[in-house]
Amino acid sequence: MNLDEALQTFIAESRELLEEMENALLNVDLAGDQSEAINAIFRAAHTIKGSAGLFSLDHIVAFTHVVESLLDKVRDGSVTLNDEMVVLLLSCCDYLTGMVNGLAAGRHEQDPDTAPEGEMLQQQLRRHMDGGAAPAIPAVPTLHAEPGVTRIGAERPGQMRSDYWHISLRFGRVVLQNGMDPIAFLRYLGKLGRIVGIATVPDALPPAEDMDAELCYLGFEIAFDSTADREAIAGVFEFVQDDCEIRIIPPHSKVSEYVNLIRALPEQAARLGEILVRCGSVTQQELDGALQQQSGQHEDAPAQQLGSILVGAGNVPPVVVEAALAKQKQVSEQKAQESRSIRVDSDKLDRLIDLVGELIIAGARANMIGQHIQNSELLECTSTLSGLVEDVRDAALELRMVKIGATFNRFQRVVHDVARELGKDIGLVVDGEDAELDKTVVEKIGDPLMHLVRNAMDHGIEPAELRLAAGKPARGMIKLNAFHESGSIVIEVSDDGGGLRKEKILAKAIERGLVDPERKLSDSEIYNLIFEAGFSTAEKITNLSGRGVGMDVVKRNIQALRGSVDVASREGQGTTVTVRLPLTLAIIDGFLVQVGASVFVIPLDMIEECIEYATEPGQDYTNLRGQVLPLVRLRALFRIAGAATRRESIVVLKFGNQRAGLVVDTLLGEFQTVIKPLSPMFSEVKCISGSTILGSGEVALILDVAALMHTVGGKGAVALAA
Repeated sequence: MNLDEALQTFIAESRELLEEMENALLNVDLAGDQSEAINAIFRAAHTIKGSAGLFSLDHIVAFTHVVESLLDKVRDGSVTLNDEMVVLLLSCCDYLTGMVNGLAAGRHEQDPDTAPEGEMLQQQLRRHMDGGAAPAIPAVPTLHAEPGVTRIGAERPGQMRSDYWHISLRFGRVVLQNGMDPIAFLRYLGKLGRIVGIATVPDALPPAEDMDAELCYLGFEIAFDSTADREAIAGVFEFVQDDCEIRIIPPHSKVSEYVNLIRALPEQAARLGEILVRCGSVTQQELDGALQQQSGQHEDAPAQQLGSILVGAGNVPPVVVEAALAKQKQVSEQKAQESRSIRVDSDKLDRLIDLVGELIIAGARANMIGQHIQNSELLECTSTLSGLVEDVRDAALELRMVKIGATFNRFQRVVHDVARELGKDIGLVVDGEDAELDKTVVEKIGDPLMHLVRNAMDHGIEPAELRLAAGKPARGMIKLNAFHESGSIVIEVSDDGGGLRKEKILAKAIERGLVDPERKLSDSEIYNLIFEAGFSTAEKITNLSGRGVGMDVVKRNIQALRGSVDVASREGQGTTVTVRLPLTLAIIDGFLVQVGASVFVIPLDMIEECIEYATEPGQDYTNLRGQVLPLVRLRALFRIAGAATRRESIVVLKFGNQRAGLVVDTLLGEFQTVIKPLSPMFSEVKCISGSTILGSGEVALILDVAALMHTVGGKGAVALAA
């Protein structure tokens, strides 16, 4: 990997770490173990700082160092994390994001325009640090490390007489370069108990002329009196465990303690003997003796395993060997799993989908030629090809499927900031974040969802005093939910606010001439009037979008994704906006129908069944097993010339909780459909969501099922252009 590629990887990973840091800050109050959340925040800042140092990005290193220093004080308990500090650290996340974005744009130095903001943030960080006094390093007696004394592993399991924990610590060379202070770890260790004795081990010190002031050569042997468990003690050194050698032996060690130690070893490849020595189960001398015994076996004798030799000599209990072997297997499996993931540029995936689309069209053409010339061998080949192309299509589309949870997580910060701006207490509940859809849809749905969430907070959630007066909790809640239904993904944005006022919406619509005063509208039709251009019932304009202000843009953007939006509300109880979107914008399974000489495609997931037409001409409904089924006649809708065929068919469509029948001349069967967008010239055409190319080279139009549903209910055909 060259430097430019490594830098792009750093940018991508930094953005992910900043997102994780932001989410951890927003949820730190909800975390069951707050120390773990604080460690996650610290770890993100530390990783960014260390990686930035590799690229000599001094401005990022300097700023992140101050953030990390405050978090270190929070971590050791000398500074308490409060709401003011959370807001400050969120601002630091934003500032770091700006620096990373500047780096992506080619700016490798500090931006002079943003430097004052960075300095102000650093001053605030230092002010919070000055609020708590750093704990002093405990005064401890010195243990003299005598030459030749084996400090770890010299005692056999079950024979250690020490009443204290023994910690053998060797710092790696690069810890100072990574911004870590070895003494700070000892100070933090003192929070968990009492350091009874400590010996500094200078074995690694080179001659003075060879020393590098930026490298660390220190080691420590520590006797530690504490009631903390092994995990808590090991957690002290969490941020340097990859760069250090750490051995922890408990007081009066038992076999089970050595098994636990083996399981807690860092994930690195090692042989059985190395694992046993590393955890202190055997000494290096015992291991060397066992290896000599193994290599000295007679050629004709059955090979004896190293573990068996150690157990037979009484050097180590069998359960410890079994744990070490299990550790070996775990490491090898983890390495195999890690090697299965790679990063792929999204543009390459888009190119792959385009090529698969062209392959589908070419395959359809070959199949049509085979049917035309009635060549059985060619038909067999094209049938096999069609199956393979379908598998390739599904595999390619899966590569672009991403979880919507990443989009949902963005709104944690939105709700936090907007609630403070409005002076309201509002929380966010997220459900269904594992639902997957095409990455292109995810990218384009973010802004409409943002508008809906801000809208619900501004005009949906009431102030705390009004909620309390109505018997509600003072804290309002926004809920984001996602789930799959009928080949689509459904996203719900709900609030438990005051709901929409039906009479006020209707009166405003009549006043603006949008609705005939004599016309009877259902509740759903009244609520959906808020999506009309410029429609608003807000009594005052705020800097946030009001419910109705800009909602026409939300609807237009969702429809551009071949989706639909609907509103349901109960006055005094809340509002739910439901967005339905296709899972992908590229390739779908379609069903071909024909009316006259025109061929249309219906998304297969929207079709329940096909039946023969058995109603009187001109009738707008039929009886489907005792239920009324409203009809949409494509011939009348698109004004297609010519008389209907003698035996028409009805395609029963289902969209959400709506059902309708589509009257067509002929059913042509299933067809893999490559979606081609319509030209902007046809952007106002209704009931059509796109086009595709048939095997014959002709163009077929893809029907917009959501728009077709609006033509039923006695309204007749809609105008095809605005």
